Amino acid sequence: MAALQSEKSSDPGLVAGSVENHVPGPTIRPPSPLGATPRPPLMRDRQGLTKSAARGTGTARQEPGGNHDMSSEKVDSRSEDSQEESSKNFTILAFIFVASLVVLGLVYWNFPDLKEEERAAVKLPRNIEDAKALGRVLSAYKEAYYYEVMAGVTVTYIFLQTFAIPGSIFLSILIGYMFPFPLALFVVCLCSATGASFCYLLSYLVGRRLVLRYIPDRVKQWSATVNRHRDNLLWYIIFLRITPFLPNWFINITSPVIDVPLYPFYLGTFLGVAPPSCIAIQTGTTLYQLTHYGAAVSWKSMSFLAVFAVLSLLPTLFKGKLKEKFD
Repeated sequence: MAALQSEKSSDPGLVAGSVENHVPGPTIRPPSPLGATPRPPLMRDRQGLTKSAARGTGTARQEPGGNHDMSSEKVDSRSEDSQEESSKNFTILAFIFVASLVVLGLVYWNFPDLKEEERAAVKLPRNIEDAKALGRVLSAYKEAYYYEVMAGVTVTYIFLQTFAIPGSIFLSILIGYMFPFPLALFVVCLCSATGASFCYLLSYLVGRRLVLRYIPDRVKQWSATVNRHRDNLLWYIIFLRITPFLPNWFINITSPVIDVPLYPFYLGTFLGVAPPSCIAIQTGTTLYQLTHYGAAVSWKSMSFLAVFAVLSLLPTLFKGKLKEKFD
């Protein structure tokens, strides 16, 4: 019996068969330190994968949130910078306006002492009668205080043009009332071009953001039109000043935004405002002649006035053809 068992144990085939047919029993593990039931390794691995996947998903979800927070912070910082820049621009504009008022006050401070009834006429003319009354007062002091009167009229004209304040047409009538026609025409063209250029510079310095914010569509449309006439920009500015297609204030504030150079802007304004200003100046000249000389020259003056009136209406009458030509 012992020999038989030794033969079985020494046979390699029997040993291999016993190994192949061997079924492992349950593994006995030590109890958990805290008394919890230990989880199988596969379950722990699955939970670890689940947690890591959850952490990865959480990270992926938090990344857009972080970008959103960063973008919102950028928007807030941009809005704050925009508000600060707008406040700064308004401050600069207010300072320039107040400084212009101070200069205007200094000019009138050097005026001669006026009578009480004369002081009532010294105001910004709003109609032809106001211009006529102011012209009478200033004409009485023009001989003795020529430069003071000239400075007062020109500074006021430039001030109105710079800040796009209505009333320059009646100052043109006043200048035509006080000065000879050639000198009056030169003064009006000079003041119009200078005031429009100051308005151009103000828009360039502090008004660009406001222009693009409130009238972006019109600026975009006019920019495309100006780009088609870059080669003859001077003549196009002259054309715009003569014709009633665009308001002068719109041309003044949008020209720096669409990169119109200052030189053709100034020269085009100086030459372009001459034809429309002729009728206002001639109106002032006619008022002066009728006031001082009576009806002796009224027919001649009225004839000149009628001719200038017809000439000033020609751009309006041919508005469609001119627009087609320049477009």
